[in-house]
Amino acid sequence: MTRTMHNPALMLLNDSPRLPLIAALAVRFAAAVTQWERRRRSRINLSYLDDRLLEDVGLTRHQANREVNRHFWLN
Repeated sequence: MTRTMHNPALMLLNDSPRLPLIAALAVRFAAAVTQWERRRRSRINLSYLDDRLLEDVGLTRHQANREVNRHFWLN
């Protein structure tokens, strides 16, 4: 399972050839939690948009509500 990591510090740690297994797992876990938090915040912010702003980003209220109600661990 590969995940894209956007945090430069996490990417540097993950690319280290001498990183012990437990540390590599901790880095991957931190990256996953970071991604989950980003999704959670994005979905919360999406719930605050009014219909005019949703139209600007190309979503209907129904589509936005469906996305807001998704679990944070789902992509």
